[in-house]
Amino acid sequence: MMVRSLKISQALKQLIRLPDLASLQTDSNPLKGLTERELIQLESEVGRELFGPVAKGHRREFFNTDPRVWIWHEEWRDASGKLQQLTVKYEIRDDAIWKALPGPRYEKVEGTELVNLRAAVGIYFERVMREVYRRDPASGRPLL
Repeated sequence: MMVRSLKISQALKQLIRLPDLASLQTDSNPLKGLTERELIQLESEVGRELFGPVAKGHRREFFNTDPRVWIWHEEWRDASGKLQQLTVKYEIRDDAIWKALPGPRYEKVEGTELVNLRAAVGIYFERVMREVYRRDPASGRPLL
């Protein structure tokens, strides 16, 4: 849990340039036995709600895999019943944030999309720290 929480804080720092959080404490942690993949799934349950309600029959995921990579994925069935999917990978690089789209093609994230991504990551961090890890996002200390 501590490693995953630190990765989230590193990712947030990379994206919105916040100072490092204090080292997270791991006393009596109910998530201790979970794998990193299981923790990502828990975080994604929070992340999928950040962009509004998920439409019936749709599946949405939003999470980070490491401090510099964020994934947004959505699946749905079209009118003919065929499964449609869209995955966008956001890569935080030293020069900018880039998104990898199907094709593959890369586009620089700018303007409103960049503002929205930063806001989503900030809200993600706040909610994941509180709802999944039960920690204060600013201090890393356990919530009472």
